[in-house]
Amino acid sequence: MRKLLLLALVGLGAQLVDGSLGMAYGVTSTTLLLAIGTNPAAASATVHLAEIGTTLASGASHWKFGNVDWKVVAKIGIPGAIGAFAGATFLSGLSTEVAAPVMALILLALGIYILVRFTAFGIPRDRLGLPLRKRFLGPLGLVAGFVDATGGGGWGPVGTPAILASGRMEPRKVIGSIDTSEFLVAIAASLGFLIGIGSENIDFAWVAALLIGGVIAAPIAAWLVRHIPPRILGSAVGGVIILTNSRSLLRSDWIDASDSVRYAVYAVIYLIWAAALAYSIKQYRANRDAERIEADTTEQHRSAATPV
Repeated sequence: MRKLLLLALVGLGAQLVDGSLGMAYGVTSTTLLLAIGTNPAAASATVHLAEIGTTLASGASHWKFGNVDWKVVAKIGIPGAIGAFAGATFLSGLSTEVAAPVMALILLALGIYILVRFTAFGIPRDRLGLPLRKRFLGPLGLVAGFVDATGGGGWGPVGTPAILASGRMEPRKVIGSIDTSEFLVAIAASLGFLIGIGSENIDFAWVAALLIGGVIAAPIAAWLVRHIPPRILGSAVGGVIILTNSRSLLRSDWIDASDSVRYAVYAVIYLIWAAALAYSIKQYRANRDAERIEADTTEQHRSAATPV
């Protein structure tokens, strides 16, 4: 019972972060399951089965608060489901040890870009509202879905920073659309695992515990992301991406840093992240009226230019 309660709390906390920042549910939950001795395929299967319910609740909540672009959901979600099914089916015969550091390096670069871009300049409004093309979202979804299934998490860490870096969507809509499209990914990955390892290797009590915690947190996270200013949210997401992928790189075979080195790097990242958030908050308070007028004017110009 104590383990189930812990899993429910982990599911709640992971979904609160995931629904607010567009990432971390799978990574957080899978990490705990691996730490208590669950094999990788079973851990990823457990998390993805729970995500069928949590992503459904999260998507419904984000839709209610106007955080979802359904065109983006379709363009990235369907390729993501294909990638997730392939990743889940072949997880037992695949190794992501070499690919993980490469992916972490790419994501770290994106995280640095997002942190600097949003902290220093706010949301890039010159491209805001321009359509995201299928030739960009399709391959992105395929890769993100595959990484998500094979690594037990990765849909948000791959998809969220890539779309944020494009500057074509508000952060809250990026997060809402990524969370909503993950429902398709979770279903496809779960089917792949059920075919690959069978249901007898999955503890459905653990699935239920993670699911309950995530469903409770979903509407809270969707409300939070709508009310957090984009500039501050972008800085927060950038910091999460940098911290998460720095950790992956430092613990990889490429670097294999000692505990003292890793903790020193983490401390520096936390300090820079805190300073960036403080600056974003200060700039938002100083410029929020001007940003609102600029956003309204841009939207009016786009609406007038769009043919009826």
